[in-house]
Amino acid sequence: MLSSKPPRRKVVPANGDDSADKLDQLLLSSAISNNEDLGPFIRKAFTSGKPETLHHHLRHFARSKESEIEEVCKAHYQDFILAVDDLRSLLSDVDSLKSSLSDSNSRLQHVARPLLSSLDAFVETRNVSKNVNLAIDSVRTCVKLMEVCTRANRHLADDNFYMALKCVDAIEREYLDQTASSTLRRMLEKKIPEIRSYIERKVNKEFGDWLVEIRVVSRNLGQLAIGQASAARQREEDLRIKQRQAEEQSRLSVRDCIYALEEEDEDGIIAGGIGEDGGGAAGFDLTSLCRAYHIHQTLGLEDRFKQYYFENRKLQLTSDFQVSSMTPFLESHQTFFAQIAGFFVVEDRVLRAGGGLISKMEVENLWDIAVSKMCSVLEDQFSRMQTANHLLLIKDYVSLLGVTLRRYGYPIDALLDVLSKHRDKYHELLLSDCRKLIAEAVAADKFEQMLMKKEYEYSMNVLSFQIQTSDIIPAFPYVAPFSSTVPDCCRIVRSFIEDSVSFMSYGGQLEFYEVVKKYLDRLLSEVLDEALVKLINTSINGVSQAMQMAANMAVLERACDFFFRHAAQLSGVPLRMVERSRRNFPLRKARDAAEEMLSGLLKAKVDGFMTLIENVNWMGDEAPQSGNEYVNEVIIYLEILVSTAQQILPSQVLKRVLQEVFAHISEKIVGTLVSDSVKRFNVNAITGIEVDIRLLESFADNQASLFSDGDVDVLRASLASSKQLINLLLSNHPENFLNPVIRERSYNTLDHKKVVIVSEKLRDPSDRLFGTFGSRGARQNPKRKSLDTLIKRLRDVS
Repeated sequence: MLSSKPPRRKVVPANGDDSADKLDQLLLSSAISNNEDLGPFIRKAFTSGKPETLHHHLRHFARSKESEIEEVCKAHYQDFILAVDDLRSLLSDVDSLKSSLSDSNSRLQHVARPLLSSLDAFVETRNVSKNVNLAIDSVRTCVKLMEVCTRANRHLADDNFYMALKCVDAIEREYLDQTASSTLRRMLEKKIPEIRSYIERKVNKEFGDWLVEIRVVSRNLGQLAIGQASAARQREEDLRIKQRQAEEQSRLSVRDCIYALEEEDEDGIIAGGIGEDGGGAAGFDLTSLCRAYHIHQTLGLEDRFKQYYFENRKLQLTSDFQVSSMTPFLESHQTFFAQIAGFFVVEDRVLRAGGGLISKMEVENLWDIAVSKMCSVLEDQFSRMQTANHLLLIKDYVSLLGVTLRRYGYPIDALLDVLSKHRDKYHELLLSDCRKLIAEAVAADKFEQMLMKKEYEYSMNVLSFQIQTSDIIPAFPYVAPFSSTVPDCCRIVRSFIEDSVSFMSYGGQLEFYEVVKKYLDRLLSEVLDEALVKLINTSINGVSQAMQMAANMAVLERACDFFFRHAAQLSGVPLRMVERSRRNFPLRKARDAAEEMLSGLLKAKVDGFMTLIENVNWMGDEAPQSGNEYVNEVIIYLEILVSTAQQILPSQVLKRVLQEVFAHISEKIVGTLVSDSVKRFNVNAITGIEVDIRLLESFADNQASLFSDGDVDVLRASLASSKQLINLLLSNHPENFLNPVIRERSYNTLDHKKVVIVSEKLRDPSDRLFGTFGSRGARQNPKRKSLDTLIKRLRDVS
């Protein structure tokens, strides 16, 4: 048994002023009571440099627990004594067990020591095997890595960047995490970005070189594409010419003919203008661009490269818009438009074969910018130009540009609208140019018939304008009825038609014949007609010149029909429509002026002969049987005139001129009878005048070989005024003139006053015909009486 229990020690809490120590003590006590980790408290104590405080707290806690243990022991000391006794009884058993265990341990160690040695050797060997296997795997990985690196280096050396990137991706994906060597891993982690950056720089440099090269290629490409469009247009024109020739031959030929137009094979012209392979005649190659785009896709920089490409191409297009002020636009316009055409041919290929590098909307935006700029440039340049040929040259090239790009699907309506907008200005300039050329051609006219010595001259000056009067080729040398001004003017007009049609063609307007015809009318009626009228009024000094001018107008009348047919053919309008809508002769002012000039000169010439009428014996005893002297002189002159005029003047022109001359002669006869120079005359004189008129009518009848019967009657009718007056004076019943029906039928050209004046002059001194006015029962000549009645009645009417 244990002695009485010692007195219980009471734990007196330390009186500390530091409240933090008390808190730490409470926290430590709580952690120990809850079996928590004391590590944080220990680290804190050593960190703060106060391990004694921790030690003090632990001792304080231990003392507090000892008092508790002591109290527990005092409460259960009897049980404790019994337990101690039980423990002591077990001590001997434990000692025996300890001896048994010691023996068993000795035997076990004796038996297990060899096994343990074997086990250690096994473990060591196994570890070595694992290390060897790891080494082998590492070596194999390194070998594969080196092979991939070798391939990557080889691809880089060969500029095969895509395969190099594939190798780099494979290294990064398959070998970087498996590489045991930290040095090798760090080397790979450093080199892989460098390789990618190097490849990016290389492909960007190649792309930059491509951008520089494509500028030159685009210009050549545009010229090639526009050249092919021009060749195709020329083939179309050749086919149209053949068709027009066939239609013309079919129209002129009386036999049935079959014509077949041979169309050339156009398979050699590629629909797109350029071959569909990567290259072509112009070196059109997208390899560098496609590789750069593919590499950037592989690098994950696709969107950035798309933006970079679009911005650079937009800058190039903006640069292409620059028009040099040092070079005339007429000289640089082909390069300007070819560059733009080539640009969009390239963009069309990139759109179709670039794999999404550029979108259709972006190409359309670029095209809208280009169209706006081209329209602005054309507006500016057209407003400055003052030469029609310059406008035509640029218009032709712009229309070829439109045809070329329309094949690729680009809308060209805005460009065509600009061309159509300047249609009037072009024709005004063309009219101005032709006005100068026509003025020069007309001023050079010598009013001499044109001599042609060779057939090609006849073809060039006659057949080419369809002004021949017969399909039979004449013998050479051939003297044409017209002067050199006619073919010269015809060439100018034909050139005007062709230039006008050329400007209107391929301009977006399918039916433009009415426009061409309108300006052709202006050229003929305002320019050529006025120039000819001016020439007639200022340069003609004789009958031969006037006759030549009238002959020229007759030929130009046939030429005008050719002009409108030619314009219709070039405009693609059927000739039957032109023939149905035949217009008046546009040179009628010049024609009328020429005929008026000719007839005026002839009248003046005839007036010289008509002065001989003063020699007529107005009171002769008998009438002259062979006509008076003046009429014989006139007829001789007219016969000479006709024999000369019929060589160059058409019959209708000659008829109109003779009609004017006959009417003038008739008026002169009437005027002489009315004039004061003739005081009186007798019937014999009037009978002589009647003979003169019959001689003139006979002259008209003798021209039946030149004129039709109707034309001869027209010539005879030109003498109506003098003939009706003579018939009235010689009539037995002159009072019939008062009968409206008879007057309208037989005396419709006579003037009442002139009839009175002439009738009063008709006298007979012997009164054998008329008698005297005597008493109511006196004897009077009935004819005289009737004439006096007529005079009295006419005076009353007046």
